[in-house]
Order: sequence, then structure tokens, then C-alpha cells
Amino acid sequence: MAFMEWSDKLLTGVREVDEQHKKLVALINELYDAMKQGKGKEVIDKALDELVKYAGYHFSTEETLMTKYGYPELASHKREHENFKAKIKDFLDKKAKGDVTLSVEVMTFLKEWLIKHIMGTDKKYGPFLQQKMGK
Repeated sequence: MAFMEWSDKLLTGVREVDEQHKKLVALINELYDAMKQGKGKEVIDKALDELVKYAGYHFSTEETLMTKYGYPELASHKREHENFKAKIKDFLDKKAKGDVTLSVEVMTFLKEWLIKHIMGTDKKYGPFLQQKMGK
């Protein structure tokens, strides 16, 4: 069983975003599997780096769509993204100094943040963007 299961409850109705959310879930699962299997630092660091880069790409996609279509809650949504990036940067800085390691707690944070963000914040823009995009 995967660490994080994809569910249609996570669908926003915006195809491009939903595909990216699925990829984020898959990357979290890959990172968790590498950690649980005791893979080497190099493998775990590569998986973590890929997840962080893809999350940035995904946030950019969302923010571009929201800007293009005039989503009224863009500023607060962007703040959530910035807060997430700040937490991840803090974790990566501590990890680089040897002050913290990738743990189940960190993985749980990633999983819970993503679910909460999709189910709460992202679900709000789904109908708005669908209407604006003519879908």
C-alpha cells in the first residue's frame, strides 16, 4: 500500500492541475519508499530534490492560471505556496547542516499539507477556473 493514495476526492476539475497533483502524490510515495527501504543519501536527496522542483513548477502553473483568469483569492493562495516553500527551505537548510534528517514526521507533513491544500484551497479555484476556461 502506498504512503499516500490518490483519490478522485482530490480532483479540482482542472485537468492540467489534477495531473500535476497526481505526479506530486507519486513523488511523495517514491520519496517515502526510498526512505523506508533505507536507500542511500544520494537516492533520497535526488528524490527530495525532484519533489521540491516539481512542487515549484506546480505552484507556478496554478499561479499563472489564477493570474490569467483573474482569480480573486490569488494573493492568499500564493501566501500558502510561499509558506510551504519557506518550511521546505528551512528543512533543507537544517538537513544540509546535519541538524535534521528525512523522517516519517517530515513525510507526514508533506502528505498532510498536500491533502489539506488540495481539499481546501485548490478545490475553491476549481469551479472558478473551469467556468473561465469554458470547461
